[in-house]
Amino acid sequence: MKHSLLRLTLLTCAALGSQAQAASPSATIKPGLWQVDSKMASPDAATDNAMSMVLQQLGNLPPDQRKQLESMAASRGMAMPTVGTDGAVRVTACVTPDMAARKQIPTGQPGDCTSKNKDIAGGMQVSFTCANPKSSGEGKVMFSGDQAFSMQLAVTTSARGTPEQVNVTSNGKWLGATCPAPSAASAQKP
Repeated sequence: MKHSLLRLTLLTCAALGSQAQAASPSATIKPGLWQVDSKMASPDAATDNAMSMVLQQLGNLPPDQRKQLESMAASRGMAMPTVGTDGAVRVTACVTPDMAARKQIPTGQPGDCTSKNKDIAGGMQVSFTCANPKSSGEGKVMFSGDQAFSMQLAVTTSARGTPEQVNVTSNGKWLGATCPAPSAASAQKP
């Protein structure tokens, strides 16, 4: 059960809009290293408590599970998620010049996903659907210049076998123009 809860938590965090792209000419992001902090909450108290417990245990994973998660994150150009004292899950990800040109937010979302975006003042409305793992959601991304964004998403995921609602609040900020060199693990897809 802990493994499936961890998967739910990490996949929910990774579902930060599923390849969301900004259509507005004023909404831009810079290429380079980005940090995204996400907090998740569920209207279901049992799911919310389970996610909190899993997040607390993220730092105490057995070495084999940690290595597996590090490899999964690296294969998506991300660092292993960490959990802050405020309960936010933090990931860092590289935005390539190509991604920046498409105004693609660093999401790391796995699976077969499609997204639709609608331009709004200062940002965009986003909706997405993923087949593997099955999830969907909608929300809003607001840009603060080209070095920061905030996002609110309502996500439905079936990572644990039955549909569950999770609300994701994220803040992204640009850390710098240089990304760390990819490791050998990031060159391999799981």
